[in-house]
Amino acid sequence: MKRLKKLIFLSLLVSIGLALGVVESMMPVPFIVPGAKLGLSNMVILITLVLFGFKEAMIVGILKSIIFTLIAGSVSSLFYSLSGFLLSCLTMYIVYRNFSEVFSLIGVSIFGSVAHNFAQIIVASIMMNNIKVFSYLPILLLTSLFTGYFIGLTSIFAIKNLKNF
Repeated sequence: MKRLKKLIFLSLLVSIGLALGVVESMMPVPFIVPGAKLGLSNMVILITLVLFGFKEAMIVGILKSIIFTLIAGSVSSLFYSLSGFLLSCLTMYIVYRNFSEVFSLIGVSIFGSVAHNFAQIIVASIMMNNIKVFSYLPILLLTSLFTGYFIGLTSIFAIKNLKNF
């Protein structure tokens, strides 16, 4: 029964991540860098990482990326999504596991946001065969401080309530 509850909860996290991703893709973000978003669905990854661990966070993130691509995106968006997720999840795991006494979940989220943007810029540079894409990186890194803070703060609230549940 415990395994079934875990599977259902992880399925709900994938669904919530998809819903947040769809809502976020419909929101116009007037920003100087094309494709910049809040990263609301990354909150699900951070929550999964804290509540269940790295393996489960990887599974939820990969499923979310693949299913979201099937619903709303193109194959090229899958490369951006997966690369950003993989580096972000790995970074958040390392920071959370090794430096949780130094960084709160807000700090962990900011590291994840920075890694996500960095990975996506690398993929964009490779796909476009243009290194000038890195000129967007300083703006994205500054933005990731704010988005990472927001996602971390929201995740703290959600995790507190989920642990009580």
